[in-house]
Amino acid sequence: MLAIPCLRISPFQINNFLLHSPVSLPIPCKQTERRETPEINQKNFFKIKSCQCGGSKSQIQISKFPPSTCPEADSRYCSLGQLLEPATIAYLLKSCSSLKGVQVVHSLSTKYFGTSITFVNNNLINAYARFFNLVDARKLFDQMPERSVVSWTIILNGYLNAGFEDEAFMLFEKLIKSNVSANSLTFVCLLKLCTKMSDFELGRQIHACVFKGNWRNLIVDSALLFFYAKCGHLSHASMLFDQMLVWDVICWTTMVSAYSQHGREDEALSLFSQMQSQGFRPNEFTICSILKACGELKALSFGKQLHGAIVKGIFTKDVFIESSLVGMYVKCKEISDARSVFNVMQKRNTITWTTMISGYAQNGFGVEAINLFKRMKKRSIFVNQLTIVSLIKACTSISSPFLGKEVHGWMVKSFSQSNTHIGSTLISFYCKCGLYDYAVRVLQTMPRRDCISWTATISGSASHGHGFEALRFLNNMLAEGLEPSPFTYSSALKACTKLESVNYGKWLHASANKTMTLPNVFVGSALIGMYMRCGYITDAFRVFDTMPERNMVSWKVMVLGYAKNGRCEEAMKLMYRMQAEGFHVDDFILTTVLSSCGDFVVKLDCSPSSFSLAV
Repeated sequence: MLAIPCLRISPFQINNFLLHSPVSLPIPCKQTERRETPEINQKNFFKIKSCQCGGSKSQIQISKFPPSTCPEADSRYCSLGQLLEPATIAYLLKSCSSLKGVQVVHSLSTKYFGTSITFVNNNLINAYARFFNLVDARKLFDQMPERSVVSWTIILNGYLNAGFEDEAFMLFEKLIKSNVSANSLTFVCLLKLCTKMSDFELGRQIHACVFKGNWRNLIVDSALLFFYAKCGHLSHASMLFDQMLVWDVICWTTMVSAYSQHGREDEALSLFSQMQSQGFRPNEFTICSILKACGELKALSFGKQLHGAIVKGIFTKDVFIESSLVGMYVKCKEISDARSVFNVMQKRNTITWTTMISGYAQNGFGVEAINLFKRMKKRSIFVNQLTIVSLIKACTSISSPFLGKEVHGWMVKSFSQSNTHIGSTLISFYCKCGLYDYAVRVLQTMPRRDCISWTATISGSASHGHGFEALRFLNNMLAEGLEPSPFTYSSALKACTKLESVNYGKWLHASANKTMTLPNVFVGSALIGMYMRCGYITDAFRVFDTMPERNMVSWKVMVLGYAKNGRCEEAMKLMYRMQAEGFHVDDFILTTVLSSCGDFVVKLDCSPSSFSLAV
């Protein structure tokens, strides 16, 4: 972990930044007639006629104003070297639309100013970084005889925007060792680095520097808020948000989005209402986050109110909001409403089509999902990997091996074989359709396999009676260094149950204990079933009794296990206890227990209709 001292700061540093930062000037149109720029000295009576820095014939044409406008001119054309100013270079760099143009202006700057003017160098670095040419930007940065805080901030931001977090971090270490004083924008840039690296501790240290140096303002607080939210530390984000003296829409949206993305949808809706009550108008990102929260909570009424506000024009409508509306209705299982929104959309993107296809697949409308996919292909809409996953699930819902194979073939031609999500979905599809050999073949051809793909294969093997193969796949998974999930253990234990292999089951029990997987209710239920099948009733009860949480499955497996092993009295007592704890004893459980207990005396006093009154 990198420990950083508080960066040197001074009260007037932010003003110094504003005075020496790259200027923001209007971009000139072609053949611009008299256009004066206040950043250029009035003595410079040359004007920029055109700045065509983006084409193949990069040129900068400069002519002089009429003599009446510039009496200082003693000839028709004055020397460019005497009248070109640093602000003009900044103006030209801002106007460049390609890297070629930046290089032309760089040559012009070097010819007339050399490399000693920090202001010009900062603008050149910023221009190179804008076109992601970090090689020339860094070369210029390293050659600067004097670097200001602006220089460091621009190059750091350039690396981050280009996705070079490691280089940005190394540059940050050099910044700490230098004698350059930081400012608020530097802190924003450093927090952006911490966010991309998910380095919580380093971000906390930067937060401490911000606090000690009294650099807190709306921009820095927003960056801190975004950092904590992205790292998943919502308690820190909430505390910072409450301490802020000034808020804007971005701050509110950051918190609403954070709550929505981390499973705290109730708080997201509450904060959204609070945001509106304080007079802040939500933007499209806020609305998308709230619609996601409504979908997760199945808050259909709230979602419909938002829909009405969007239709009335109270909130802005765009393709992302409408796609979120489709997603909200899909999660609330209101497929007809989702399709109504989809049909009236003027623009649809890949997310919109995929959401609708996924909604059909998840709600049992596989044929409709496949037909919609065909329309999507006819319109040449880009198909991503999530679309393929949704389409395979649609084929699974209608148990159509033919269509699934067709999608598989098309996917092989159009996509890379390395996507584990698609591979895992294909394995599940083939297993559910009874094509076990195809599922194994998909696993074997996957260049990279994860826990989900292995678990799908193990589960499919156990379901199709291939218990030994399921355990062999588990060994192969462990050999690849992957840690089994609770679902992996429960699937492998089902294979042990069918094989009545108590030794392997006990090994899985010990392994689950070491990985803290055992408290999972699915693993516990699978262990009970395995021990009961193998006749190890005491071990089964020990697992049942130590479970921190029990569901209907764990109660059912335990009761039926007692009955099938001839422990009728224990089975009846556990049924009473099961009902006393609020679980429903259905007719199947009661009938199975009573039929298994033979002439046990309790059978005389119990019947399916009287059992509920016996407690």
